[in-house]
Order: sequence, then structure tokens, then C-alpha cells
Amino acid sequence: MVIDMNEQQLNTVARLRAFLDGTQEVRFEPMGEDTERYAFIAAVVKRLHYGRLSRPEKGVVIRYLECTTRYSHAQLKRLVCRARAGERLIKRYAVPEQGFARKFTVADVALLAETDALHGTLSGPATKCLMQRAVAVFGDARYERLSTISVAHLYTLRRAGGYQARRRHWTKTRGHSVPIAERRAPAPDHRPGFIRIDSVHQGDQDGVKGLYHINAVDCVTRFEIVATCARLSEAYLLPVIETLLASFPFRILGFHADNGSEYINKTVAALLEKLRVEFTKSRPRHSNDNGLAETKNGAIVRKHLGYSHIPQHYAAEVNAWCQGFLNPYVNFHRPCFFAESITDAKGKTRKRYLLTDMMTPYEKLKSLGNAEAFLKPDMTFEQLDQTAAAMSDNEAAERLNAARKKLFQSLNRRSRQAA
Repeated sequence: MVIDMNEQQLNTVARLRAFLDGTQEVRFEPMGEDTERYAFIAAVVKRLHYGRLSRPEKGVVIRYLECTTRYSHAQLKRLVCRARAGERLIKRYAVPEQGFARKFTVADVALLAETDALHGTLSGPATKCLMQRAVAVFGDARYERLSTISVAHLYTLRRAGGYQARRRHWTKTRGHSVPIAERRAPAPDHRPGFIRIDSVHQGDQDGVKGLYHINAVDCVTRFEIVATCARLSEAYLLPVIETLLASFPFRILGFHADNGSEYINKTVAALLEKLRVEFTKSRPRHSNDNGLAETKNGAIVRKHLGYSHIPQHYAAEVNAWCQGFLNPYVNFHRPCFFAESITDAKGKTRKRYLLTDMMTPYEKLKSLGNAEAFLKPDMTFEQLDQTAAAMSDNEAAERLNAARKKLFQSLNRRSRQAA
């Protein structure tokens, strides 16, 4: 419904305020032409003696004019100021009937494209200097208008359709380096706490991704923690990394990963910076930088969990099996080799694996000099000894195999029922 209003009776600020309070739900349509609205503003300013009003009362008048004219607050302030000064409110600008004239013609754009082709698309200032020299030094009248062009508008002409139709300039893809983590191999210097981490994907099925295992191995002691998450996204991976770091009995001093984006990102970098952990990543053409974690992927993760597809929604159950059975067995009951490095007279280093140097990761940790200094404040060797002596190596292996069999039987049964 449209209602025409006679607002001549609104000749005081009090009536104006009462009118605005009573029409809060009413939507005012703007008047016709700007000339009509300008006249209305001048009449209201004169009728209400705007110059004599207090500041709050002027605000009421401006709010009334905003509702009726639909002009912005800033524009109304300018118009009211002009009306108070006795100036007649008229438009100060007019749109040209034929639009704005073009200074640079189609021929100028073609000449610019020809010049860029000759000189290999120099920078804007250099190109402008060439065109100025063409007129001043060599007397080429074709560059008369282009010699006056600004550098900014020169780039605008290069984006014009006429220029692009005559000449396209292709640039090679620029390499992008991610300034996260230091690109070098870890330097543990016989100290535990420098871990290498890698992801293991548990197979695809019909184009559907399976869950992921996160495998972290200490460089010196071979202490290993395997955790499982549904996806390699921040929401799933970050809590698993936090739990994984907390599962090691010693303080984490270094964190090394390959160049995968699941680890080389700002979120993981912020977490490690908060813990004051050194963050490194693998170098190009140095496959051994993260080789320890990759070999453990096959010797531990693939050996016990295989290659078959495991759906993502079973990640919590597989992770519970890893924490309760796999990690204790690997760290306290599974022996592994620890290489002895021998450097000959020519400087060549060879690795020698002796049977006498084979021990479990926990035994390796205890054999280090001043090993207690590397433990976390709430961790003691007495507690770890109780875990290691709770069962024999064979009992731990039997317990692990029985739990794995039960887990896979449960997963297979539910997968067949779902199918």
C-alpha cells in the first residue's frame, strides 16, 4: 500500500521525533528526481531553523531526512551545510551525453603491442621511456599520444582486448617455497627425543579412501609410537599428533617429516613451536632423511596391519589396538639392530650390525649415558620397568596376536553386514 504524506505539520523537532518513533516499521520510498529531493531538504532546513537547533535535535532532523530521501548520512550533511549557507541546492555534476572521450585510440593500442613485441615486454617505466625517446629523439609522430601516457594506464592498455588479440605474453610458473620447517636432516647427537614421522595409508576400495596410520620413530632409541586417524585433515590429524607426542616417555626435542602438506603446515608448526620442538623436513635427493620411518612402515605397520582396505569409521578401534597392544610390544618386547658406524682412512663410513648390539628400544634408552635426564618430569624408570616386566616377550606377542585377530574378525563381520 502506498500513502502520500503531507509533512508540513512537522514543524518542530518534538513532532519530528514522535513521527519517527511511530513509523519505525514503515518503509519510505525515495522521491522522484534529485531536484525534487534537493528542494525538500532545503524546505525542511528552513522550516525547522536547523542552524539554531542543538546537536541532538540536528541528529533527529538528519535521521528524518535519511528516511524520506534515502540519501546517505555523509551526503545529507553536505547538502544541509550548503542549504544553511544560503546556496541553492542543484546538481554540481552532469554525466556526459556521449560518455567520456577516449584519449588513446585503437591504433595506439596496436602500436603499444607492436613495441612490446619488439622489445620483449619491458617494464612500464622502460616502455614509456622508449615512446618518449621515439618522439623526442627520433621524431616518430606515431608515439605522440602514447608518450604522455602514465605508467599505470600503460598496464591498463596491456589488459585491453585489442592488445590481447594482437599479443599475449606467457610467463613460466614460478616455484613456491613454503617457509615452514628447516630443510635438513635431524642431528640428535646421541640424544633421544628426535623423532621421524610418516603416514601410512590403509588402502582404497571402490574409490573410497581408508584410514591412515601415523608412525613416529625416535632416531637414537628406535622407540616407536603408531597412531591411527580417519583422515589427514587438520581436524583429525592434530589431536592424534598431540597424543602421539605425549606417548613418548622422554621429552621431544626434534620433529622430522617429509614434505607432505599434512605435516608441513602452519597448524603443526604452531603446535611444535608451542612445545619448543625443533622442526625439520627432508631435503631433495636425500631419500635417507626420513628412511628410518619408512623402513618401520614396512617392518611394523604393514607386517601387523597388512595392505587391505580398512574403512575410516573404524579408526578409533584400530587406534585403541595400537595404543594398547602394538606400541607396548614394539617398544618393550621386540628387539632390533643398532648399527655401529666405522669410518676408514679414506673417510668412508660403513654400518656394521652385530648380534651383541641387538636390544629392545627400551633397553637402548636405559643404556644411554645420563638417560634419566631425558625422561619427562612425571616419568621414571621404575614405572617403565614395571611395564617391561609385566609379561614376557612371548606373552606380549600372544596377547598382541589375539587382540589383532579379534579386531579383524570384528571389522570383517561388520563390513559384511553393512554390505
